[in-house]
Amino acid sequence: MTKSVKFSILDLSPVPQGSNVRTALDRSLSLAQHAEALGYERFWMAEHHGMEGIASAATSVALSHIGHGTKTIRIGAGGIMLPNHSPIVIAEQFGTLEALFPGRVDLGLGRAPGSDQRMAMALRRNLNTDANEFPRDVVELQALLEGDEQLPIQATPGQGSKVPLYILGSSLFGAQLAAALGLPYAFASHFAPQMLDQALEIYRRDFKPSNQLAEPYVMCGFNIFAADTDEEAEYLSSSMIQSFVALRTGNPGKMQPPVEGYRQSLPPQAQQMLAGIMQGSAVGTTDTIKSGVEAFVARTGADELIISGSIFDQSAREKSYTLAAEVRDSLAA
Repeated sequence: MTKSVKFSILDLSPVPQGSNVRTALDRSLSLAQHAEALGYERFWMAEHHGMEGIASAATSVALSHIGHGTKTIRIGAGGIMLPNHSPIVIAEQFGTLEALFPGRVDLGLGRAPGSDQRMAMALRRNLNTDANEFPRDVVELQALLEGDEQLPIQATPGQGSKVPLYILGSSLFGAQLAAALGLPYAFASHFAPQMLDQALEIYRRDFKPSNQLAEPYVMCGFNIFAADTDEEAEYLSSSMIQSFVALRTGNPGKMQPPVEGYRQSLPPQAQQMLAGIMQGSAVGTTDTIKSGVEAFVARTGADELIISGSIFDQSAREKSYTLAAEVRDSLAA
């Protein structure tokens, strides 16, 4: 029997071909409102830079748009790429969000640039390769949000907001850090599942309780494309698959319309690459999705799935999350 698992949403605010950033952000808000009505736990957005197909680069600003249009669903970053920022700036931004939407704000933190090296240089002005910098920045940010009186400066707003932190990762580094700090751990298995099993083992084995968290808490990224037929779901998934291929071949752009038989049309090397990426995915009817979710939760023991699934048509996108919620409720029953 599958354990009861929370369902949340990770939204990259994709910009469809022929559309613009405003439309993408309004589509994200519509999806968040839909998710709130369906009982999803949280709605996260991610920091990516220099990509015309993703509208959430200014993540805290985008989250304010979502927060003002919703009432109860948790909102947050999945994540903020902390090496791009001073901890005090992020403490102020998320302290402001917590003041606007009290008790609803999460802050997921990653150490990847969310961009290429040129954009990373433009964001940071220097590329510090010290592996200890990220853990230090996380601890400093945590202290700023707590309002540690020993700090020489305070975040205003932010001080005392106690916004909960989450460590994001796709390697063993994040698992080790989350365990050492006693923080929840979110693994990016929706696009980089290669180290998933080993990372979760390390996190659970080495976890040290903290003021925020008494026991390990695991979130896993998982792609769901749900529709009335397996064939329709496969068709809808082809927009995201095109984005994966474009990114891996150095040609990212706006989200493309779905294409019949797209995956089968790719050369064997590309199909093999996609098979690796799509391990954390389920594509099909609710029965197919349920089987995929059950197998993935049995494998990972995840406490929560944070679901991604970029679909070109907004009504099909929202229907996919409706069907995913039916699977969640079926598993809970």
